[in-house]
Parts: sequence; C-alpha cells; structure tokens
Amino acid sequence: MNQNIESKIENLIKPIINNLEYELYDVQYLKEGKDYFLRITIDKPGGVMIEDCEKVNQAIDEILDTADMIKTSYFLEVSSPGIERILRKPWHFEKQIGNKIQLKLFKSVNQQKNLEGILRAFQEDRVELQIEDECIEIEKKNIAIAKVVADIF
Repeated sequence: MNQNIESKIENLIKPIINNLEYELYDVQYLKEGKDYFLRITIDKPGGVMIEDCEKVNQAIDEILDTADMIKTSYFLEVSSPGIERILRKPWHFEKQIGNKIQLKLFKSVNQQKNLEGILRAFQEDRVELQIEDECIEIEKKNIAIAKVVADIF
C-alpha cells in the first residue's frame, strides 16, 4: 500500500519539483513508532542546501494537502539524498555503475551479510558487485539496504 501512495505522490509532485529545477530522487511514506513521515528526497548538481529543501517544501505542502492522498496526519520532510545515498530504484543503481556501493543482505552470500565493492552491472532482479578480483551476482530481493560508499580519503 505504501508503494502505491508513494508512486501517486511522486506523480503529483515531480512536475513541480522539476519546474523548480530539482530532481525528485525518492518518495518514502513510513511509520516510525506512532508517527507517520512523508520523506521527499531532492537532488541537484552541486548538492542541496537547506534553502532548497524549504523552497520545495513550500511548493508542495499545499498541493499535498489539497490532494489529500494520505488520510492520517504525517510529518513532511524534504531533504537531500546525501553523499552516501540510499539506492532503491532501478535508475539509482544504473547511475552508480562503476562506483563503490555497500549492500546489507537478508541472507548471507559467501558467509557475509555486508558486502562492499564496485557496482559492475544492474538488472531489474540482480546486481553484479566486484569485490577485489571477484565478481558476485546478488539477487535484488536479497538486498535489505544498498547505498553509495563515499571514499573521502
């Protein structure tokens, strides 16, 4: 059900965010404890500042209220995906081919549930990760969390 709400909200706000010259990176509707959160993640070349988040929040807040897709009260959060961004959508993975990523798995692969390596390929149902001189295929349904690894040093 949350994915349905997320995709409807994405379709509603994406044109507005694009008109403001931002990229809609992700939409998540989550329950944490007793509270619900609608998290809108935006991006732009050079990174996102707090002013960007405020601008997008102001542009979409009333539209979300008017559309009334979420019947419970929730907190609206607009943020940047950050350097170590979470990879959830196919295009997130495709943009990171050739970069270092980290995977947390539901089931062990090579006796490990945490893997870090270069993303070599992505298909709808699996990723190929190069760890040192070995390439490993991991089923996408086995991935609990995927994120970019920022090599700062």
